[in-house]
Amino acid sequence: MLNVTIFNMEGTHVGEMELDKSIFGIVPNESVMHDAVVNYRANKRSGTQSALTRGEVRGGGRKPYKQNKIDRSRAGSIRMPHWRGGGVVFAPKPRDYSYKLNKKVKRLAIQSALSSKVQNKEFIVVDEIKLETYRTKSIVAMLKALGAEKKVLIVIPSIDNFVFKSANNIPGVETAVANSLNIYNILNCDKLIIAKEAIAIITEIHSYWARLVRL
Repeated sequence: MLNVTIFNMEGTHVGEMELDKSIFGIVPNESVMHDAVVNYRANKRSGTQSALTRGEVRGGGRKPYKQNKIDRSRAGSIRMPHWRGGGVVFAPKPRDYSYKLNKKVKRLAIQSALSSKVQNKEFIVVDEIKLETYRTKSIVAMLKALGAEKKVLIVIPSIDNFVFKSANNIPGVETAVANSLNIYNILNCDKLIIAKEAIAIITEIHSYWARLVRL
């Protein structure tokens, strides 16, 4: 059995719950996690970098000086790459860096990341993460009570603008919804604070895909 302690937002122990070992208790696959992170970052690249080649730089159509009888190199254009103001050799051009990763690999990467957080004691379960108004102080107090005051990822079951906007003011704190977790955010935090309902949603999603694979 894989049990974890449940806290409230004040940091008080309120119970325990059992996690699905097939999702939160596997042996982390570092190779798969690396592949997923590289894929995530590549898909995030805008690919808008651009520079001018020799043929695209304005000017340089006329030979700068005659070919023979002078003590100079036989230059054909003032826009050659090795001249100041010249074009760029193999200049970067706009391109699409994104590529697809197998769905099974993505799911295994997420499960590996979650399992690594559980094994490293960086996984904190909260019974309910909810605010009645926009209040950053409440999120700061929760983080302090839970001993998570560095880089933190807060996972909630559904979009809650009170929580999202209150946490946005805190440096190093990210928020995410359970059904849109990504590998980069999980691995990029020191502590993962997750609501109890969010665990149920993640478990349901991964169990559903596991059933489809068996079919």
